[in-house]
Amino acid sequence: MSDEIWMQHALVLAKRAELLGEIPVGAVIVDENNQIIGEGFNQPISKHNPTAHAEMMAIEQAGKYLNNYRLINTTLYTTLEPCIMCAGAIIHSRIKRVVYGAKDYKTGAAGSFIDILACQGINHYAEVTGGVLTNECSTVLSNFFKKRRLQKKLVKNGCQKVSGN
Repeated sequence: MSDEIWMQHALVLAKRAELLGEIPVGAVIVDENNQIIGEGFNQPISKHNPTAHAEMMAIEQAGKYLNNYRLINTTLYTTLEPCIMCAGAIIHSRIKRVVYGAKDYKTGAAGSFIDILACQGINHYAEVTGGVLTNECSTVLSNFFKKRRLQKKLVKNGCQKVSGN
C-alpha cells in the first residue's frame, strides 16, 4: 500500500482526537506485510497524561500486539512530525521508517526544529519521509487552532462557546 493510503488512515484517527477536543494528530504503525499493528490519536487532555501522543499510543499498542518492545521492520505514519519524546520512543522501539504529514517548526524532532532521528552517535536511525499529504494534515491542524482561538475570543468577550468543537 502507498504512504498516502496509510496517511489517510492516520487522518481519520486525527479526527477522533479532534472530537475529544484534543489536538488532531493521528498515527498508525504497519508491519512489513502492510498489516496494522498499532494505531493511536492524541489523548493527553482526556487521559490526563502528557505522554499520550498519537505516536506513543500507536507504539504501545504495536508492542502489545507483537508482545515485544522492539518494533523491527515497521513503519510509523503520523499526521504531524514527531516531537522529541516521540522520537526517543521511535529510537528505543527500533521503528524502521517514519512517515509524517505536516512539519512542526516549534517542536518537530525529525528535521524541522531538531533532528533527533538522524543525530550522530545514536544506536538506531529511522528512515524519515516527510511531507506526505502535507496540505491535508496541515489544514486539519490549522482549522483546529483557528476554531480554538475563536472560541477563546468569544469566551473572553462573554459570548457562548462555538458549537462543533
